[in-house]
Amino acid sequence: MIALSQPAPPLARRIPKIGKCGRVDEYAWLRDRNDPQTIAYLEAENRYTEAVMAPMEAVEEKLYREILGRVKETDVSAPVARGGWLYYTRTESGKQYSIHCRRRAPDGPEEVLLDGNQLAEGHGYFSLGAFEPSPDHNLLAYATDVAGDEVYTARFVDLGTREWLPDVLTGASAPLHWANDNRTCFYVTLDDSKRPYRLFRHRLGAKEDELLYQEDDERFEVEVLRTKSGAYLFLEIASNVTSEYWYLEADNPGGKFRVLFPRRQDVEYDVVHHGRHFYVRINDQGHNFRLLRTGVDGEGAVEVRPHREEVLLEGMQTFRDHLVLVEREDGLRQIAIEHLETGERHRVEFPEPVYAAWPMDNFEFDTTQLRLGYTSLVTPVSVLDYDMNARTREVRKQAEVVGGYDAAQYAAERIFAEAPDGVRVPISLVYRKGLVRNGEAPALLYGYGAYGASSEPGFSSDRLSLLDRGFVYAMAHVRGGEEMGRWWYDDGRLLHKRNTFTDFIACADRLVAGGYTAAGRLAITGGSAGGLLIGAVLNLRPELCAAAIAKVPFVDTLNTMLDPTLPLTTMEYEEWGNPEEPAYYDYIASYSPYDNVQAATYPHLLITAGLNDPRVGFWEPAKWAARLRACKTGGELLLLKTNMGAGHFGPSGRYRRFRETAFEYAFLARVGLVEMESDGMGR
Repeated sequence: MIALSQPAPPLARRIPKIGKCGRVDEYAWLRDRNDPQTIAYLEAENRYTEAVMAPMEAVEEKLYREILGRVKETDVSAPVARGGWLYYTRTESGKQYSIHCRRRAPDGPEEVLLDGNQLAEGHGYFSLGAFEPSPDHNLLAYATDVAGDEVYTARFVDLGTREWLPDVLTGASAPLHWANDNRTCFYVTLDDSKRPYRLFRHRLGAKEDELLYQEDDERFEVEVLRTKSGAYLFLEIASNVTSEYWYLEADNPGGKFRVLFPRRQDVEYDVVHHGRHFYVRINDQGHNFRLLRTGVDGEGAVEVRPHREEVLLEGMQTFRDHLVLVEREDGLRQIAIEHLETGERHRVEFPEPVYAAWPMDNFEFDTTQLRLGYTSLVTPVSVLDYDMNARTREVRKQAEVVGGYDAAQYAAERIFAEAPDGVRVPISLVYRKGLVRNGEAPALLYGYGAYGASSEPGFSSDRLSLLDRGFVYAMAHVRGGEEMGRWWYDDGRLLHKRNTFTDFIACADRLVAGGYTAAGRLAITGGSAGGLLIGAVLNLRPELCAAAIAKVPFVDTLNTMLDPTLPLTTMEYEEWGNPEEPAYYDYIASYSPYDNVQAATYPHLLITAGLNDPRVGFWEPAKWAARLRACKTGGELLLLKTNMGAGHFGPSGRYRRFRETAFEYAFLARVGLVEMESDGMGR
């Protein structure tokens, strides 16, 4: 472990406060953002981070220029067919945000619908949520967030006159959808904890909107959806493990939503429409889901696909003649297609053994073309049009790596680690060919493992700055995701959560045992729930690695789960457990990173936070950093970097994101893992 000289860090005040269950928390005061001393502490930490990283300014700038130099700054997306129009986005050199456009034909005149750069003027943060043309494509509804707190404001544009309508919807979540009258739309608002919970009907020009549904069970969120057929609107009501759908004919905008199947605890389902039927993906008879077909009233259910222990049914789409199923088998996503008249079935074939593939926006119902996304650890993201009858594909666009990129110079593979309970855990990894597995290469190991979200082995041109300097990049597909099926998720949540951490440690040990790297050459990273993973792993094995990057980490787990007034807390009892129950209290307390900091030599650590973060309060990483400073031994770096004008997903704008990545890589250089060329830019 390398100890580095550094200025004296800021020290947070220790003010013991007795909280829930008699717990003493000496840094609870950091939760109050209205306390001037809270902001002063965050700013002091930012100044300290800047001072420590000052010797790396030239390195960071070089890495930023490298990353930017691979990006085609002026570019156009692959157009998407939608109602007789081709919609697309384009970017211009030097501009942070996308410009949203459409054409009638590939060579037709361009219509600029929204310019994110103009909308972002005067704001330090900008995010576009809903972007929904009306069914007749004469109006546009869109939603923006200019704080990073994920609270959106929706507005409307007449695309004929280019005039903004007076209608403004505030306090909304991102999605918004139209009825078929082109005058009525449906949207969802947030409660005080930023939970989407109320469905409203808005008629253009109306002074008041009609409340259609309010969800009072704080475990559930609501969202409005529209079927690809354009025939129905859905109200989805879902917790982490239970869901319910309500439906309304899109031709009847003034009607009432009706429930399809009433909710049953621990039963999840979702729905797509086709003709006189709904197709329903449901896990009532097995954790990997089965597929039903029902009448549009929910009656006459027929099983179309039974539950399969070895195949997870992840999702589905319908077209006039085809049913598309998204399946996951042996850790890889598969795209299965059935012709609805002939019953003929096949899977789309992909050229690499380890890849990621997914259906993209498919707005057209009456088509044989399926738009897919495809990538791998060595293949840039590609947009494919797949003909479901002819079984042929056409690459519509592949992300260009400016300056030349030769995939043949890199190798990707999948290996397995053995967890303490004997379970085999997949690891996806990539490196430049010629790697000698003698333990001398640096490595970066990523992990997440929560909410059933699978980590996909995709390409990143940013990552080439590491791979070309000898790094091995690896993804640990730990339990808590769904890579190996729904049971993989269940085995990494609630009272099985520690499997996520021990899986990750096993993956790190496997990389070392296989000669890919050594503990002193290994860095680990994760964000949000993946930041919890990083914090828990460091408490269990502080010597596991040389450096760690924890981005917006959910590390004050026990205190947050004890406070139902915070965003997401009650909704997440089904993920982490309710600590009001002794068994869950004790279990969460056993791994909560903030509560298990010890007097130990931790690796070099970079922690990030967002002041406006509605998902992980800024105080969680701040409190964790303060306690680590007070307890840890050794001279390793501990940096806390708080973005004072953004939320959970970091700064907005592509150039700012490139800067963030360059800063993280410069941190790895600062601690001796990234070897920069001898061009006068030493550490």
